[in-house]
Amino acid sequence: MSPRAALAEALGIPAERLRFEPLGGGCINQAARVRGAGEPLFVKWNQHSLPGQFEAEARGLKAMADSGTSLTIPRPRAWSDAPGSSFLALEFLSSGRRGPDFDEALGRGLAELHRATSPRGFGFEVDGACGATPQPNGWLDDWARFYGERRLGHQLRLAARRGFSREGLALGERVLCRLPELLGDPEPPALIHGDLWSGNLHVTGAGAPALVDPAAYYGHREAELGMMVLFGGFGPRVFAAYDEAFPLQPGWRDRLDLYSLYHVLNHYNLFGGGYEAQAVRLLRRYA
Repeated sequence: MSPRAALAEALGIPAERLRFEPLGGGCINQAARVRGAGEPLFVKWNQHSLPGQFEAEARGLKAMADSGTSLTIPRPRAWSDAPGSSFLALEFLSSGRRGPDFDEALGRGLAELHRATSPRGFGFEVDGACGATPQPNGWLDDWARFYGERRLGHQLRLAARRGFSREGLALGERVLCRLPELLGDPEPPALIHGDLWSGNLHVTGAGAPALVDPAAYYGHREAELGMMVLFGGFGPRVFAAYDEAFPLQPGWRDRLDLYSLYHVLNHYNLFGGGYEAQAVRLLRRYA
């Protein structure tokens, strides 16, 4: 079944009513604005998606939208992970220019999002993906153990299969052993976007911040900030507004590269190249 037919079936309307207008910009999925189903929809699909990938994204978006954050989060309308007809349909967000208080609104909205917590601990209700890499989300009640097993350890195991250097793997083992002393004081689990780089930040038609393409889970909120600083694109007013709304622990800036490390390893596993040297430098810093 084609994504068009699968979407029509999920919405309960004839497939011939749907008009797909292709959109660019994605490096993993195909995307289109779809008309003919009432409100316009943003639909993405992939003939080779990971098992459960779109369900995990849809559940993450719903959790974020239900968190009480003032950020705009597109709500999922329908999805399928059936082989050959997988898709995710969301409400379509118009685009605009940033309003004068965009950065402050983003910082405050992230703080609101991160105040959402889970009594089940760290993790999420389903496993997901970060880019095209599987992301295990099984619940654990200790953040150092979760970050060590489900994040850094997971990426290091994938890196070993890809040919990561012996030095890097040895440094990785030392970092994993040191995590309890490196990660700061315990905090309650926080609902985070999980893959927040500038490409996943959208500006609505009203000039307000919106978040898209999450790899959401309940983790440590500093992990969110670690991804935000990795590739840049977030100004100092964002972090100042965040810290004012939800003060961060002393020393948080020193830990950001430790959280960036997860995404650098993920980029090595996806793309190789210079990300290996960058990962080794970060591992050496914390080993």
